[in-house]
Amino acid sequence: MDYRYPIGQFTHEGEVTLDQRQQWIQDIADLPERAREAVKGLDEEQLSLPYRDGGWMLKQVIHHMADSHMNSVIRFKLALTEDTPTIRPYFEERWAELSDSRDLDIEYSLQLLDALHRRWSALLSSFSDNDYAKQFYSPSSNKTMRLDYCLGLYAWHGKHHVAQITSLRDRLGI
Repeated sequence: MDYRYPIGQFTHEGEVTLDQRQQWIQDIADLPERAREAVKGLDEEQLSLPYRDGGWMLKQVIHHMADSHMNSVIRFKLALTEDTPTIRPYFEERWAELSDSRDLDIEYSLQLLDALHRRWSALLSSFSDNDYAKQFYSPSSNKTMRLDYCLGLYAWHGKHHVAQITSLRDRLGI
């Protein structure tokens, strides 16, 4: 098993159906509770364990999800309000090394995920088909990406990081 990608990498080919979008919106809505459940009962020492050799500590994974999903919501809003905007990339690996990601209690990011995903889910549920067809340009991947595809990517992203935590817990029996 590749511990970096315990559920595999995100793939989606072809059109995104209404049923698929609804499932992905539900995944976005469910993430805060799944993240909270994944770290339930872990002490500070356990939260400081890396999910794999050379990987982030579990607490960094939680803080990263909050950072990444905040950026994603902003990217969605830019695409909704501008004509194919160019998004600004960020160095997630550098953000994960900042003191708030290494030292701050994860409860702050769990609360942030609760509020952010409530707003994000409400926004996503209001989209028309035309809204989901809107796009932004990502200079880091050199791709123009549609919002319906990005919805799937971020639904996967949350599950991916939760699985990094739960797979470590399973391996260690914690």
